[in-house]
Amino acid sequence: MHMNSAPHLLTEDRPEFDRLLDEALRTAHERPGLDGLGERLTAEQLRIMAVGASALLAAAAAAEYDHYVKVRGAQREEIRSTPRADYRESGREGSDGAGITAMVAVLAPVLAATAMVIFLLVGYVLKAVEPEPAFADTMLTAGWLFGALTAVTLFGAVVALLVTAVRNRATEVVAGDGADAAPDEVTLAREAWRNALLERGILPFLREALTDPAAEPVPPAPRTPKAGRIPNLGYTRPDFTSPGSPSQGTRPGYTPPDFSSPEFGGPKTGPH
Repeated sequence: MHMNSAPHLLTEDRPEFDRLLDEALRTAHERPGLDGLGERLTAEQLRIMAVGASALLAAAAAAEYDHYVKVRGAQREEIRSTPRADYRESGREGSDGAGITAMVAVLAPVLAATAMVIFLLVGYVLKAVEPEPAFADTMLTAGWLFGALTAVTLFGAVVALLVTAVRNRATEVVAGDGADAAPDEVTLAREAWRNALLERGILPFLREALTDPAAEPVPPAPRTPKAGRIPNLGYTRPDFTSPGSPSQGTRPGYTPPDFSSPEFGGPKTGPH
């Protein structure tokens, strides 16, 4: 879960808030004032509350954060503007030159030794042939000359390899010193911001949320009810209510007609 309401924090620093919050909740039972986690508010409820108030929590360490951003920006600007790339390129070119020299120094004794073996082998073979060729001694002489050249080039190869190793070691030390000097200040500024955000922002908020009786737990997210046996076909069922229920409303009055029997009297008789 990433916070969405800390406008002054850069996007690259927002996950750091989440990590600090998760760390505080994970070690809540080891911190004073947070040992009541889970009794009234769960870790997830506290996380939701803290993310909702993330802008306020981040503002508690605004000074340290501004310093951290400023130092980090200065370092990045220095890296972009410093001709360190040229320095590395020149160092790489020097390393390439030293590598070629070392390769030649290694190959030279191998080639000289190969030539020595060939010339000596051919020379001694010719010495064994009857009659002995005139250039057999020349081949042997050339072989011994290549032997001496092998010894010289082997010594030079050892010296060249030692010089190359020392030079590369010195270059790595210089490059390492230049790379480690600047991030120290950035690392210190980052740690100062993290500590301020945790101690002055996140932890006090969690303690207050756990101890304040007026703080109501965050209700869980509503769940979608499961489908019943009767599928929802897109219409609602009519409302059948029993007679006389309030949902029927006022019905028009109806009075049954008054049926009465006709008045039948006997025959009227006059006075006699």
